[in-house]
Amino acid sequence: MPSATQRRSFDIPSDLLRDMRGWRMRSLVVGAVALILGIAGGLFNADQFYRSYIWCYMFFIGVPLGATALLMLQYLTGGAWGVVIRRPCEAASRTLPLLLILFIPIVIGIPHLYQWSHADIVANDSLLQHKHIYLNVPFFLIRAGMYFVGWLLIAHLLYRWSGEQDRGDTRAGGRLTAISGPGLIFFGFSVTFMAIDWILSINPHWFSTIFGLLFIAGEALSALACLICLLVLLSHRPPLSDVLTHRHLHDVGKLLLAFVMVWAYFSFSQLLVIWSGNLPEEIPWYLNRFAGGWQYIGVALVLLHFALPFALLLSRDLKRDFKLLSRVAMLVIAMRFVDLYWQVAPDFHKAQFTVSWMDFVLPVGLGGIWLWAFLWQLELRPLLPLGDPHLEEALEHGRE
Repeated sequence: MPSATQRRSFDIPSDLLRDMRGWRMRSLVVGAVALILGIAGGLFNADQFYRSYIWCYMFFIGVPLGATALLMLQYLTGGAWGVVIRRPCEAASRTLPLLLILFIPIVIGIPHLYQWSHADIVANDSLLQHKHIYLNVPFFLIRAGMYFVGWLLIAHLLYRWSGEQDRGDTRAGGRLTAISGPGLIFFGFSVTFMAIDWILSINPHWFSTIFGLLFIAGEALSALACLICLLVLLSHRPPLSDVLTHRHLHDVGKLLLAFVMVWAYFSFSQLLVIWSGNLPEEIPWYLNRFAGGWQYIGVALVLLHFALPFALLLSRDLKRDFKLLSRVAMLVIAMRFVDLYWQVAPDFHKAQFTVSWMDFVLPVGLGGIWLWAFLWQLELRPLLPLGDPHLEEALEHGRE
C-alpha cells in the first residue's frame, strides 16, 4: 500500500479540479444546446434525426465499452501499461447509465430506422419473414436490456472492487481477475449481437460473419484514442506530470498501433470475402458504398483510418512524443466518426453522398453530455490506482 504522503500526491489538485469542473459545465451547456437544436430539427424531419442519432450514439457507447474491455484485459494480463489509464477507463465505464438513458431515442425511433419493424414490409418480403423470429421489436428490446444489464453489472463490480483494493482489501485483486475472463467473453458476444441488432439490421437483407469483430476492434480503438488524448491533456498537470513519462506513452502508443492494424485486418477481410464471393445477398452493401460519392469516403478511410496512422505509429519517436501522438489519436477519433457514418448513412441515401446539418449537431450534443458525465466520474477518485500491485512497477517503469 502507498504511504499517506504518496496517497495525497495522487489526488487531483484543487486547481486542476477547478479547471475540470469548468470543462464539465461548459461541456454540459454546449452539449445541451446542440442536443436541443437536434431535437428541434427532428420535429421537422424525424427520419433524419434518428438516422443521424444512431451512428453518433454508436461512437459514444463504444468508448465506455471499449474502456471496460481494456480494464478487463489489463486485469488478466497485468503489466504497467494499464495502470496509467486505469482511472480514466473506470470513469468511462461509469458513463454507461447515461448511455442507457440516451438509448431511449433509438427505442422511439425503431420505426424510422428498421424496415423489419413494419408489418406490411415484412408481409411482402420472404427473407424478412424468415428472420422475423429474431428481428422483431419485443425481442430487440429484450436483447438490448440484456446487453445493458450485463455491461452495467460488470462496470459496477470492476469499479467497486477497485475501490476496495485501494482501501487495502487484498482479496479485491483476485475478484477483479476472476470477473475479467467471463466479462471479456460476455463483452465479445454482447457487442457482436449489439452490432448486428443496432447497425447491421438497418439493412436486414445483408449479413457479414465478421461484422461483430470489426465493431469490437473499432470500440477498442475509439476508447484508446480518447484515453491518449486525455493523458496528454493532463500530462503537464500534477499528479500525472510527476508520473507519466515517454515510456508510458510509448506503451499505449504501441497498443494504439495494434488496434489500428486489427481494425484494418477485419475491414479488409470482410471486403475480400464478400467481394470474392460476389453473392447477390452480400455484394450490394459494398456496391452502394462504391458509388454516388460514397467511394471517396471509403478511400479516405483507407488512407486516414489505416495507412497514415499505421505509417506514423511505426515511429518509436512519435509514440514517445506527447504532442504528436495526441494528434494521431485525434485523427483516429475523427475517422471513427467517419467510419460509423459510412456504415450507416448509405443504407438511407443509396443514390448519392448526403450530409445533413444534424450529422454535425448531434455528435456535439451527445459528446458534450457524455464528456460532462465522464469528467464528473473522473473527479471522484485519485488519478492513479493506489492499491494496484503493479503501481510501483508502473512508477519504476517510467523512471527507467
